[in-house]
Amino acid sequence: MASTSVVSSVGDALAAAVTALTAAGCESPRLDAELLLADALGTDRAALIADPAAGVSPAAARRAMDHIRRRAAREPVAYLLGRRGFRRIDLIVDGRVLIPRPETELLVEVALELAAIGAHVHDVGTGSGAVALALADERPDLVVTGSDASPGAIRVATENASRLGLAVDFACARGLPAGQYDLVVANLPYVSADELASLEPEVSRHEPREALVAGDDGLAEIRELVADAPRRTLLALEHAPGQAAAVRGLLAGAETRADLAGRERVTIGRVR
Repeated sequence: MASTSVVSSVGDALAAAVTALTAAGCESPRLDAELLLADALGTDRAALIADPAAGVSPAAARRAMDHIRRRAAREPVAYLLGRRGFRRIDLIVDGRVLIPRPETELLVEVALELAAIGAHVHDVGTGSGAVALALADERPDLVVTGSDASPGAIRVATENASRLGLAVDFACARGLPAGQYDLVVANLPYVSADELASLEPEVSRHEPREALVAGDDGLAEIRELVADAPRRTLLALEHAPGQAAAVRGLLAGAETRADLAGRERVTIGRVR
């Protein structure tokens, strides 16, 4: 690479990045390239696109090359940027936690609907804290807590709560900690052991396996939560569409809500 103060234009860097990410099989190579190059340059996508003739300094070029190299190895964009937007909040994310998905917003919407004013809502398997923190952000009247079996995840969730100024207490615990809860929500692992290898490399290679896989049919942790929760506990559980009937069968008075794509995604019911 040349040692001059400006080594290439934004347009040239972007074109090279798109070519590399397309060859690597990334699903959205141009969007990924724009996000990663903007991050390397310390700007935003709009500014990047508006001035393709702008120069790229050697330091920014090195940062961009590292981003693109790692993305070409299918490391998720959210991990490279260190953040992911979820509803109205921006979350810190890294390899200790799953990246929040758009479909999980349905779990938040269901909880907002079910929770009475001042209710205590607990989020099991909180990961980055996405669901718990979104609830606290949108419903300040709620008492929101969260837990996760992973100490690393709890550190991420706690950092997110502090950064966002949201009063959510997180505990490191497997399953549902003892307490009085009006509603328990959970986005637990629901991928089967055999299914993991068929997922996108971003997921199978980079996201934490313990936050993805739950036994031979993907329902082991959901079954464990239902078995351990006190009788009559109200649960809202995210799951794969093909698991909806099985999850309904675990609960009393169960109903399933579909996501925007029409897929059965969240089941609500009480522990028998």
